[in-house]
Amino acid sequence: MEPDPHSHPHPDHDSPRLVHGRHESDEERADRRWTDILQEVRVTQTGVQILFGFLLTVVFTPRFATLSATDKSIYVVTVLLGAATTGALIGPVTFHRFVTGRHIKPEMVIWASRLTIVGIVLLLATVTSAILLILRIAMNDDAVPWIVAGLVAWFALCWFVLPAWARHHYGTRK
Repeated sequence: MEPDPHSHPHPDHDSPRLVHGRHESDEERADRRWTDILQEVRVTQTGVQILFGFLLTVVFTPRFATLSATDKSIYVVTVLLGAATTGALIGPVTFHRFVTGRHIKPEMVIWASRLTIVGIVLLLATVTSAILLILRIAMNDDAVPWIVAGLVAWFALCWFVLPAWARHHYGTRK
């Protein structure tokens, strides 16, 4: 009976070496990774577009004029972070458009991946700044920085720590 090539035996068991991974060319791998990046960017772009669109309207509300100088500064920083996030997350698409047909897709995927990571880090900063502003106005309380810090820790855990742990814990299976 042939071993299941998709099974992952426990590393302590004596078993025949199983083939892991995909049998794909560099071009096929680049195509698959590009599709993965596009799906990831779609998810993050939706959130960024909603948040950024909302932020752009705030300045036109009557309440904006009543904000303190500090809150207005936080608002400006948040809008700039939202714009930078948008740029980083749209970057992979424009990168692809500019290099299509140049036979450098594996390299393009690496750069698109880097831009996506930058976009996610900027998204964390944008969301942090937006939450800080909203809670400062809604609560006007000394607990706001602690609440924001707790949310940042939660995002960092979900977005960076758990994936890094899984990458380290499970290693690369080839």
